[in-house]
Amino acid sequence: MARVGRSARGRRQTVSLGTTPLVAANILPQAMREYRRLRPELRVRLFDADQDTVLRQVETGQLDMGLGTFKNVPGVRRVPFFRFSLVLIRARHHGAAARADVPWSALGGETLIVLSPSSPHQQLIDRQLAKSRIRFETGCVANLLDTQVALVEADEGAAVIPSIGLALCKNRDVVATRLVDPVVSMEFHQITQRGRSLPEGADEFVDFLKTYIAGWATRAGIL
Repeated sequence: MARVGRSARGRRQTVSLGTTPLVAANILPQAMREYRRLRPELRVRLFDADQDTVLRQVETGQLDMGLGTFKNVPGVRRVPFFRFSLVLIRARHHGAAARADVPWSALGGETLIVLSPSSPHQQLIDRQLAKSRIRFETGCVANLLDTQVALVEADEGAAVIPSIGLALCKNRDVVATRLVDPVVSMEFHQITQRGRSLPEGADEFVDFLKTYIAGWATRAGIL
């Protein structure tokens, strides 16, 4: 692997990366630390914000790139980055046997804790619920995935979340089950300003990050 991060004049290079608070808090810092051990010449400046803010800052050139679930807009190059499946989480009832998989049809009659309709995650989930013609009760509506998981732990209802959200569940008394028939995936994107060259070393960091997230997801069993 070639050394990266310094220009021909030996200057330290910086890559600015924006992503959601979930990814910024639970995945990126550890990845950045590991990458810094390999390539101390490249500094990654992390910016955590909602997806609309990240998109605007990439559009205006304030950020080199963004990671998340973004709409396709003019002037921004959007490419696939990683896929996460949708899973069902419930409060842990001690003594109950864990199930390997649950079909979407089994959600009929459930009370579901949902995110606000503006959430790209929830929009994908709502489309699949509609396709499956499932009748369910809507419980609380949360603005944050953290709140949604906490409400499930309190046994206010179940929730369908992207498997990346299981990073928030590791210290919660909840159990997760893969949803099948069909398996539905949520696409994460990398976005950059169209026509703008990235700093030296940025592409190598992105390649490293894909490998890091794949390993993290496999260890956590959330692909």
